[in-house]
Amino acid sequence: MDHSRQTSYRILDASANRAAEGIRTIEEFVRFGLDDSQAAAVAKELRHELATALSRLNRAELLAARDTEGDVGTALETTAEYSRAEIADVITAAAERVQQSLRVLEEYGKTVDVEFARQIESLRYRAYTHHRQIELDAITGSRKRRLAEAVLYLLIDCGRSESEFIERLQTLSHAGVDVFQLRDKQAHDRQLFERAKCGASIAKDCNALFIVNDRADIALAAGADGVHVGQDELPAAMARRVLGSERLVGVSTHTIDQVHQTIRDGADYIGCGPTFPSSTKSFGSHAGTAFLDQVHAETRQTPRPAFAIGGINRTNLDQVTACGFHRIAVTAAINDAEDPAAAARELRRRLVDR
Repeated sequence: MDHSRQTSYRILDASANRAAEGIRTIEEFVRFGLDDSQAAAVAKELRHELATALSRLNRAELLAARDTEGDVGTALETTAEYSRAEIADVITAAAERVQQSLRVLEEYGKTVDVEFARQIESLRYRAYTHHRQIELDAITGSRKRRLAEAVLYLLIDCGRSESEFIERLQTLSHAGVDVFQLRDKQAHDRQLFERAKCGASIAKDCNALFIVNDRADIALAAGADGVHVGQDELPAAMARRVLGSERLVGVSTHTIDQVHQTIRDGADYIGCGPTFPSSTKSFGSHAGTAFLDQVHAETRQTPRPAFAIGGINRTNLDQVTACGFHRIAVTAAINDAEDPAAAARELRRRLVDR
């Protein structure tokens, strides 16, 4: 085998292995994570199509060209290779591996067998479409799982600087805050976008969720996990149209009718209140704990993560949990505390140990 042909076969062999490994990684998630028989069948077809295309190549030449010990790339590592905080990260890495490997197979395949290259091109386009949907399903599932596990939700502003903002998110996430909502009526759009973009990245690293108040456009542009809207803001259905199905939509509710409508509109979670007078936001009236009792009783058949909000702190938290609520959204109880991290830890402990 001449050197040029051997090089092509060596590249083809390595890329074929990477593509097959990536396709199989995704197929296992579809089978055992999504329990989706139809998607699993497509994944299996992709794997068999790859094998069929590879059968056009000379197997003996592929094996002869393989030189794992002499591959200089095996010694090259990056930190990202070992960073897989979520199953969604595994799927994203596998999908990217498949896409890149199939492209390499197509290009170098042209030097060996044009028909092989055509088959790989067709397979590549099918894989793009199939893996895109699976990756979206994995991301959506990851966000909804974290939301389902969340108990402590904190509203924050942009802060005095980006560095302070980052430190606050990291510190409070480690102290037990599960969801951060960026709400700052004084900030201009560019600042909101920059903070949201930064916050979404930091929250992901901390396995927390990052939500933008009111602004679905900024949430989408910044890569945030979702948006939270009130009764006077963009309707939940319209926010969903902006964000798509993979991000979260939360809605503030003040009456049981609003709760039912919000659920019909497909919101992922609801905020229920105001429960008590608040030092950070003025309300003409307060729904009180009676509203929490009503929500808890009437939404058992249509469950959504529900966060009690409005003036909740360490002194009145027991009144909230007595209503069956073990999720709260707070502002001053943590932000205005002498030690915000300690306040977050205490609230979380009392919610979890209820």
